[in-house]
Amino acid sequence: MSGVLLVTGGSRGIGAATARLAAAAGWSVGVHYRKDEAAAQSVVEAIGAAGGKAYAVQGDVAVESDIERFFAQTEEALGPLTAVVNNAGIDGGHSRVSELRADALTRLLAVNVVGLQICCREAVRRMSTRLGGSGGVIVNVSSLAATFGGRTGASDYAASKAAVDVFSVGLAKEVSGEGIRVNVIRPGMTSTDMTSSLDEDPKLRARIEATIPMHRIADADEIARPIVWLLSDEASFVSGAHLDASGGGLIV
Repeated sequence: MSGVLLVTGGSRGIGAATARLAAAAGWSVGVHYRKDEAAAQSVVEAIGAAGGKAYAVQGDVAVESDIERFFAQTEEALGPLTAVVNNAGIDGGHSRVSELRADALTRLLAVNVVGLQICCREAVRRMSTRLGGSGGVIVNVSSLAATFGGRTGASDYAASKAAVDVFSVGLAKEVSGEGIRVNVIRPGMTSTDMTSSLDEDPKLRARIEATIPMHRIADADEIARPIVWLLSDEASFVSGAHLDASGGGLIV
């Protein structure tokens, strides 16, 4: 399957890797970003240089009107949407529960939970055969943290991703009969801007890698490849699944 794909948070990390690999597989890609226009345009230019088609769209996934706008802009530029990868997310700032702030929690949930659900709403409105669409695929990016509560200081982030897991199963049941497959990818620790502190602290990186059965963290392409597989016809009977791309999980 190929068609028009929107990747939220597509300017960097897992999102950028997904955009590039999906374009190589024949998708036209909407590359969403919030504030780093240069990074998004770099992804678009790289896709174009490789013979693909891409278009950058801006917006804050915590703002409903922004979501509605960048979904519409993607379709105006590339055609009717047939797939969405909800990758945009934030880590919440790594706070112990005793130090949590309501404003930080509100932002975390607005992006990771509410924004993702509204993006799914817009995808369903466009792709559901019940609503006049031709079907499609949604892949929601969660985290292995959802399965074990997160590392110290990240329980709020883990909870937000657990919400993604549960919501996605319910959504899959709701729309699988309407031509839409919905799946979740749960990355383990991955080398992205969100984990750049590991590059500055070799001892911390070593401690974390010691908890991973493969004894290393992933690169972004290692997460993007299974995402692109979930988008493809090779996964045509896969819906409501949680796919862990985690190097074997967590050693405790």
